Amino acid sequence: MPITVGQDTAKTRKTLSVGSQSIDYYSIPAAQEAGLGDFSNLPAALKVVLENMLRFEDGKTVSVDDIKAFAEWGAKGGKNPREIAYRPARVLMQDFTGVPAVVDLAAMRDGIVGLKGSAAKINPLVPVDLVIDHSVMIDEFGNPRAFQMNVDREYERNMERYTFLKWGQTAFNNFRVVPPGTGICHQVNLEYLAQTVWTDADQNGAQVAYPDTLVGTDSHTTMVNGMAVLGWGVGGIEAEAAMLGQPISMLIPEVVGFKLTGEMMEGTTGTDLVLKVVEMLREKGVVSKFVEFYGPGLDVLPLADRATIANMAPEYGATCGFFPIDGETLRYLRTTGRDEDRIALVEAYAKENGFWRDADYSPIYTDTLELDMGTIVPAISGPKRPQDYVALTNAKSAFAKEMEETFKRPMDKEVAVAGEDYTLSSGDVVIASITSCTNTSNPYVMIGAGLVARKAAALGLNRKPWVKTSLAPGSQVVSAYLEAADLQKDLDAVGFNLVGYGCTTCIGNSGPIQKELSEAIAEGDLVATSVLSGNRNFEGRISPDVRANYLASPPLVVAYALAGTMDINLATDVIAQTPDGKDVYLKDIWPTTQEVADLVAETVTREAFQSKYADVFKGDEKWQGVETTDAETYDWPSASTYIQNPPYFQNMGSEPGTISNLENARVLAVLGDMVTTDHISPAGGFADSTPAGQYLIDRQVPVREFNSYGSRRGNHEVMMRGTFANIRIKNEMLDGVEGGYTKGPDGAQTSIYDAAMAHQAAGTPLVVFGGEQYGAGSSRDWAAKGTALLGVKAVIAESFERIHRSNLVGMGVIPFEFTGGDSRKSLGLTGEETVSISGLDTIQPLQEVPCTITMADGSVKEITLKCRIDTAIEIEYIEHGGVLHYVLRNLAKS
Repeated sequence: MPITVGQDTAKTRKTLSVGSQSIDYYSIPAAQEAGLGDFSNLPAALKVVLENMLRFEDGKTVSVDDIKAFAEWGAKGGKNPREIAYRPARVLMQDFTGVPAVVDLAAMRDGIVGLKGSAAKINPLVPVDLVIDHSVMIDEFGNPRAFQMNVDREYERNMERYTFLKWGQTAFNNFRVVPPGTGICHQVNLEYLAQTVWTDADQNGAQVAYPDTLVGTDSHTTMVNGMAVLGWGVGGIEAEAAMLGQPISMLIPEVVGFKLTGEMMEGTTGTDLVLKVVEMLREKGVVSKFVEFYGPGLDVLPLADRATIANMAPEYGATCGFFPIDGETLRYLRTTGRDEDRIALVEAYAKENGFWRDADYSPIYTDTLELDMGTIVPAISGPKRPQDYVALTNAKSAFAKEMEETFKRPMDKEVAVAGEDYTLSSGDVVIASITSCTNTSNPYVMIGAGLVARKAAALGLNRKPWVKTSLAPGSQVVSAYLEAADLQKDLDAVGFNLVGYGCTTCIGNSGPIQKELSEAIAEGDLVATSVLSGNRNFEGRISPDVRANYLASPPLVVAYALAGTMDINLATDVIAQTPDGKDVYLKDIWPTTQEVADLVAETVTREAFQSKYADVFKGDEKWQGVETTDAETYDWPSASTYIQNPPYFQNMGSEPGTISNLENARVLAVLGDMVTTDHISPAGGFADSTPAGQYLIDRQVPVREFNSYGSRRGNHEVMMRGTFANIRIKNEMLDGVEGGYTKGPDGAQTSIYDAAMAHQAAGTPLVVFGGEQYGAGSSRDWAAKGTALLGVKAVIAESFERIHRSNLVGMGVIPFEFTGGDSRKSLGLTGEETVSISGLDTIQPLQEVPCTITMADGSVKEITLKCRIDTAIEIEYIEHGGVLHYVLRNLAKS
């Protein structure tokens, strides 16, 4: 984006000479010398935001007072929640969230033409990369054909979407698509796209260096903070606004310092470390805060482990988990094939501008906590939340306790599996998957998994026959080093054949388990389990057949596949027997730290990265064969069940509206704590009995071709019907009922979609009640879009997760929080109430407003709600009906 130099910060622009390069930059020390404040003790993560203010100061969107506020932040002990306008350098997308974003851009082109504007104005102003990684499903596994068969099936299912994305790549400037089969977006970002220090031309053509920053339409965009690139997940709505030049409105964040000391012990992995970090930070409470890692422990922490920790920032609730630039950053840039001139620039810029971490690095933090890495032990997390940490030695007893207290089912029930010579019991592992960006980016745990497989195969061990095993690397580089280490054949020998390059199991694309197993689970009402090397284990996410999901390192995933059950103390019990009857323990197949390190050093090479990323945007023959048009606007195919023109901008006037008070709204759902965006807008498959399934059946789509909610996010008709439709969601308006149901206007049980449509037809506004951490999890814009399209005007909860709150505002839905200890429980809400909220016609950011709840018996309760419209610009978004409406009207006028 062109850089506008402000009068007061022009003096902070300096020139840096690096080798043969001479490049301008905005100097934080110069800003301090100019009397703008003392910035010397700011955390590096916050200095990145400060530099952004210096570079974009224009006296309007960014003022000198905004810059001075950072010095006040330090003077006030790490707190100064001033609203600022932040502009990231670029945007990252994946296809599940990227397709609806491109749909919105295409619809905005139609919309601006309707407002007598030019379609060409709807164009990304910052670089956008979309990586297709969410579409491959594990239909085939455990054999050499699995990869090719899954790829073929992926193209069969998704050709409409891929044709549309390829049109977008041609139609929009600054928009690139990384084809299917390349890798997971966060790993491609870490290994190739990210530069740590970015360079671009200003409006005069001069080159300027500045910190690499981004937002992404996937919550795990935070992974790249492991290499000192400030990035976090936003909803697709907010990302679209950012790419169209709209600054991100945010408060200067608090920064929590997390000090790491000591060294990891023999037998532990980066996954074990991050699961402990997640537990600690969730307990600490870091929602909407930055976390910055510092301390002597970083001197021995490889960047791959840093990226694993940064990746799971959404799971510990932070906006990001940041690691400053140091020698390890440079080593990783060099290993992954970055240009030597770029590496030299990163080092010189970081040292010159105060971003470098050395032994004396000790900034001011809002708060701190500390962890000795020498105390880390092997661990897993589950069965429903990433923060539910369980030391491996306690896993068996913890699962037994979950069976008794959570699932309320007996442990000892066995069910014969039709056509097989084994029985199935609760606790049996039916899915074991090496999957997701979190760990498949880390060569230490991937090589470790391969060595476990090698030692197991040498002993004649194999996965238990009821375990569906899969290996989905985060990039082709992983396959390169597994092949170079000769470990892929060992993984194949125990069932972990390559199934594709993508997120797979972690996002619910685990594919069906064996039909007979599914039937046995249902017959016995068993608690089947999954073990995956991912970051999310929410209810209903991994597989409809699995109730208990555990996160674990890739080596432990292999070990659990061999054991076949959670009802085992994997650390000490016999996990399997050799063909000649000898007992095998975990210690017999676990590699040493040195074995892993030696193979990583030998096989993870700069040449492998350069080779695999040489033609990253070209794709294979299948992608090259996808045909599309060259038109400026999209010719929406009327018969498509994947891509439809959404209704947001149709018949839109040229002027915004006003915010009205809410009167006599009915309740669509009363939901509990930790209702995730997976609950609100699931990503996985759905049955023909659901509203979404019926929609497709009515259009002659066979059940086999349903694909998933995630793949159909370009069709609002499917997604509206899928909103609040997770099979495990519990609406407290109904007793003991799971799934997307509520009471309709007549009081009878019906689907949430049908009830919402009936209320809409009657002109009745709707509200949803929730508990704590409403909207946790993925940065899923459809959780807000679907809520809005169902006619929900307000969501009232005890607390919100950051991204979902922002998404609701971005779709014109107002979030409110209870105050004074009130909650859905204390008020005795049943869903039979009507709700009125006043004070909205004169609303100010974070204002408290009166709410009147009329109970079913006619009695009235008066409470006070806190309006979570957090900033002044968000009031304008609501007035316009959403952030994209705001942007579209402004572009049409410009």
